[in-house]
Amino acid sequence: QVQLVESGGGLVQAGGSLRLSCVASGRTYSFFGMGWFRQAPGKEREFVSSIDYSGGSTYYTDSVKGRFTISRDNAKNTVYLQMNSLKPEDTAVYYCAADPTGWGMVNGPYNYWGQGTQVTVSS
Repeated sequence: QVQLVESGGGLVQAGGSLRLSCVASGRTYSFFGMGWFRQAPGKEREFVSSIDYSGGSTYYTDSVKGRFTISRDNAKNTVYLQMNSLKPEDTAVYYCAADPTGWGMVNGPYNYWGQGTQVTVSS
């Protein structure tokens, strides 16, 4: 079992930055692929970014490429999402998720989810 707790969300002006963190419990964290997803009001949850168990492979949805960076620190059981040049359309609840296969591909499977953290970008 893996438990995930996100933090780092908040209110920021357009053009600003935030860094989200997701701390995982469980000894097998370092073997999991990790992903970030988001859900805006009235919209379906969408993939944002993911990283494999080693940190060697990363994936991004097109709308965040060049602005967001995913990374992980396995010693701290933590995955990060650095978000720069934020836009109002980035406003959403951001969720961290774990993929037990370790590959962290776009389609997962992501079997474990955090509770989410709100990101609001004002124009």
